[in-house]
Amino acid sequence: MLLTADFKGTVLKNEIKGIECIHENEELIYVKVGGGEVWHEFVMYCVDRGWGGIENLALIPGSVGAAPMQNIGAYGVEIQQVFHEAEAISLPDGSLHHFNKEQCKFGYRESIFKRQLKGNMVITHVTFVLTKNPTLNTGYGAIKDELGKMGIEQPNIRDIAEAVIRIRKSKLPDPKVLGNAGSFFKNPEIDLKDFELLQTNYPDIVGYPLPDFKVKLAAGWLIEKAGWKGVRYGEAGCHEKQALVLVNHGHATGSEIFQLSEKIISSVHEKFGVILHREVNIY
Repeated sequence: MLLTADFKGTVLKNEIKGIECIHENEELIYVKVGGGEVWHEFVMYCVDRGWGGIENLALIPGSVGAAPMQNIGAYGVEIQQVFHEAEAISLPDGSLHHFNKEQCKFGYRESIFKRQLKGNMVITHVTFVLTKNPTLNTGYGAIKDELGKMGIEQPNIRDIAEAVIRIRKSKLPDPKVLGNAGSFFKNPEIDLKDFELLQTNYPDIVGYPLPDFKVKLAAGWLIEKAGWKGVRYGEAGCHEKQALVLVNHGHATGSEIFQLSEKIISSVHEKFGVILHREVNIY
């Protein structure tokens, strides 16, 4: 979330806690979690108990209640894969609502809470479906490489979580030390024919094939090749290790961070003909 101006009103921070198993069988366990729980602490709570499904999402900053709004994801896993239900209070009338996976209209870093219901709902609890016999997701190349460095050939979910933590710490800034909101831009999706055209000029361009003849580009690669990695714009800047992350070096205002993002969007479009979209919510 990026605030670009002072907010004239009352701000409430969700501090609803609690982790409760509401149903289980031999294979699955349904876990209801308060929206104010710290996301990473919840991930490690599940890892400690051998419940699989979210270990790839370790060390993502934020709260449990914010997770479905963004459909957070990393290293081959998204929330929608383990999501069961969200409870939310309507701000206009105080009524309580329940949303299943289909009703949430999940997309790439998208949900109904970020679009149609933006500003109208407070997510109080989220229920996840986790597995007692985890199927490990190591398809993301960096995880395999990190497990190799750790000397692990037969990983478990704790090993996956530890590998992810090590990767994130090596290239992403700690929000407690350097102000940031994680990945600022979405990875853009373009048509395969447009990707092949870009490849003729940029043979090393990073792209991941998608269904329907689409390709997902690495926004960080585009931003870095446009010359922004490590660049400072006053107190705002592009992180020196990961161009996808915009940082506050101390006293940058929200509007200055936004202005930097505008410059980056314009620069990438001019160089590659690709339009970047912000992942961060702007207020």
